[in-house]
Amino acid sequence: MNGLVYFLAAAALWTGFAAQLPGLWRERRDPLKRALCAVIFLAGFCFALGAPPTVGFVNRAVGVPNAAACVTYGAVNAFSAASLVLIVHWRGADDPARLRRVSRRWLLAYAVIIAAQTALFAVGDAPVERLTDFDTYYADTPFIREMIVLYLVAHMAAALTTTILCWRWTLQISGWTRRALAVLAVGWLCTSTYGVLKVVAVAGRWTGQHWDPLSTRLAPMLVTVGAVLTSAGYVLPLLGPRIDSLVAFLRLGPLFRLVGSRGAGRIRRNALLSWRSLGDVELRLTHRTTAIRDGLRDVSVHFDEAVRDRAYRQALSLGSSAGEAEAIGDAAMVAVAVMSGTREPVGGPRQGVLDTAALDSAALDALVGLGGGCAGPAAEGQGLDTGQPSLIRMSRAVRAGVVEGAVRAERAKSR
Repeated sequence: MNGLVYFLAAAALWTGFAAQLPGLWRERRDPLKRALCAVIFLAGFCFALGAPPTVGFVNRAVGVPNAAACVTYGAVNAFSAASLVLIVHWRGADDPARLRRVSRRWLLAYAVIIAAQTALFAVGDAPVERLTDFDTYYADTPFIREMIVLYLVAHMAAALTTTILCWRWTLQISGWTRRALAVLAVGWLCTSTYGVLKVVAVAGRWTGQHWDPLSTRLAPMLVTVGAVLTSAGYVLPLLGPRIDSLVAFLRLGPLFRLVGSRGAGRIRRNALLSWRSLGDVELRLTHRTTAIRDGLRDVSVHFDEAVRDRAYRQALSLGSSAGEAEAIGDAAMVAVAVMSGTREPVGGPRQGVLDTAALDSAALDALVGLGGGCAGPAAEGQGLDTGQPSLIRMSRAVRAGVVEGAVRAERAKSR
């Protein structure tokens, strides 16, 4: 791997770290947040240190050949310790004091390992600078050999422990956290394989074999994939709910365009959000959902159960499931009501259509379903269910051919 790949990986990780800085500032006393940011930062730091140009620069700056190897090994083990601490805090425990004790033990253990690696490097002899194959080149050198083995064993212990913990935890939970743990387990498995390949290459030198490509070519590719997956796994629980909100926001688009920008409350519903809230997906979803419910309430006086019943039965006859047919029936009734609301009926309200003057606010809420009731099939003539899942199903149905046919039929009748 060339230096560009290392630097690109570091840049990607540090971009994620920069995105976490505002949250870190707000929650700087939260050990989970601190551990997450430490893991992402150290992952990028390890890649930046491992790039051959950086290795040469550090060696020249320190004035000691291969000093970069000692620094990189320390950074990798610091990353391993931070990852273990993050998993401990992420999983949590009933006793906060126990969490602190376990975290401190991991940190202390890896601090001792880093100190031991530094001492072994100081007493060893590594005069020839090696930018990419330090571990295999010095696999037989006294003290340096022990330093390499200590680094690899500590790194693999952390990787395997984290892999097992993540895999076991996926069997106990669900949702975005489970997906994140599955990604983490795969990422740490790649990292574990990186350590195994390094050990095999070093052991090959002990037996007179030349398996350096395992260490210099294959292992770096695996650890790159592993680092990207682990960083994604740590961030996924934070981004997952925002992704769900964004998907729901987009799925509500057709229904919002149908009812969310019409009627007497048009100006209020279409008021622009503050520029500071443009990136707040949850707030924009709430705004869109509220606008849809307001729009449904505005046109509810024009709801015609006969339209819903016809669309429901037609959808069933075309092979739709009962749930799909119900959504199509609701969407057809709403679409026709919107069209009816855009014109003033000649001679007063049409027969079968409710009069605004005859309904108070509570009655309107009950009709459109804002009172919390859930609608049954269209044929039962109950109010609309305005829960978000039902609104999304209705939004999908807005573009159905049955709905378009109901609107065309209503338009033809009004001519």
